[in-house]
Amino acid sequence: MKTFLIRSILGIFFGAFLALVAMFAIIYLEKMESLNSNLFVKNSLGAVFCGWFFTVSPLYFENKNMNLQQQTVLHFATSVLLYFVLAFVIEWIPFTIISALLNLALFIIVYLIIWTSFYLHFKREADKLNAELNDL
Repeated sequence: MKTFLIRSILGIFFGAFLALVAMFAIIYLEKMESLNSNLFVKNSLGAVFCGWFFTVSPLYFENKNMNLQQQTVLHFATSVLLYFVLAFVIEWIPFTIISALLNLALFIIVYLIIWTSFYLHFKREADKLNAELNDL
């Protein structure tokens, strides 16, 4: 529970930080003099929620009662479901079949890249630790 709370707080702050950086970038690059407050709040809350569930959902990988395949399927399903519901509600993605499929394909590609990177990193760390244990 402590890990869940710490990750929740970190995710919420990270999401809020990204929302603020995005707003600053939009204001600066678009040379906007004013913002739509409703749109700002909606997008900021979306970024906060996104930051929260993307930092909490990897807790599946710390559950020792499941194998890696089960952890990955649950993590992927949770991530894709929450992200796409949020993205369609907040209108980050237009609600059309083509945009949904293109965004799903992009999501899967990014997910695979990140998952593979983490897998290789932790495999390398485990190999390093095993080599050190063998040297003892």
